[in-house]
Amino acid sequence: MIFITHIFYGILMAYFGLISPGMLNMTALKTRINVGKTESVKFAVGASVVVFLQSFIALYFAEFFVANPAVIEKLKVAGIVVFFILSVFFFMQAQKKINPKDSGKKGSYFYRGMFMSSVNMLAIPFYLGMSIYLASSNKIIIEQPYILMFTLGAALGSFLLFYTYISFAKIIIEKVSFIAKNINYILSLLFVLLGVLTIIKL
Repeated sequence: MIFITHIFYGILMAYFGLISPGMLNMTALKTRINVGKTESVKFAVGASVVVFLQSFIALYFAEFFVANPAVIEKLKVAGIVVFFILSVFFFMQAQKKINPKDSGKKGSYFYRGMFMSSVNMLAIPFYLGMSIYLASSNKIIIEQPYILMFTLGAALGSFLLFYTYISFAKIIIEKVSFIAKNINYILSLLFVLLGVLTIIKL
């Protein structure tokens, strides 16, 4: 039962931690709109694999990160740089006419998901903070094999969240055509806001 509890909290943290429009779920939505469901699911799987690794690192090295807050600050600074670079990238993409059939190498979407998820430098601080909070509330235990159960739950929760965005993409396309037509501009603005908010938090 305690294993199931750790998986449940991992799912809960990942799903509701990512539920608001963010770079990963919005990119999964963009992939669904421009390319198709199969490739967007590949993207979601790739992103979820990295979420597993990020949450595992956060919990496994929890004591180290707490004792060395400077590492967290460096991760945040790196995240700011990446956010602004991605903002420029998506703005430039928005200037181009997108041909849905021009999808490039289909097998690459899994790796794109891994890349996009890996540059999210705020993931480790997020899972670190949440795991410490849950541990202090006696909800989870930060030691093996419970760390593995929690991180499996985090990966599953991430995939479920991405799949939610993918599943409702058709409704978004039909009902909110503005988003479908301007997804790259939205992503560009989103990354600018993430960068600014991270600077403010620093």
